[in-house]
Amino acid sequence: MKLNELKSPKGARKRRRRIGRGQGSGRGGTSGKGHKGQKARSGGSIPPWFEGGQMPLARRLPIKGFKNPSRRVFEVINISDLERSGLEGEVTVGALRAAGVVTRGKRPVKVLGMGEISHAVNLKVHAVSKKALEKIEAAGGSVELVK
Repeated sequence: MKLNELKSPKGARKRRRRIGRGQGSGRGGTSGKGHKGQKARSGGSIPPWFEGGQMPLARRLPIKGFKNPSRRVFEVINISDLERSGLEGEVTVGALRAAGVVTRGKRPVKVLGMGEISHAVNLKVHAVSKKALEKIEAAGGSVELVK
């Protein structure tokens, strides 16, 4: 057996339909395109989103809101999360990630004031609320803001 002697099995290769080759072919006349209209013409394809000249959906709907490109999205933790983690002394964002308190990728961290803290912590985070700052300083800790 040689490569030039290989043949496809019977029925594996179907002959292509030759349209527009007379009425006897079964695909003559309009060549399977129906009668007249845009789709019967050459180059007569319309995009799937076209609505026949009606005002398109994207233009009928109102524009609502806006995107603020300078908005900072923080990962928020509470003082109760700090208390539960048991971290003491100097607490950085890396230490919070290692302890599983902060879990969402590379977002900056903000501490909010929900809950109570009983031990002193020296926090190094990106932002802190006024109430959280008061509670941390009352417990004998401090907060340093990092970029």
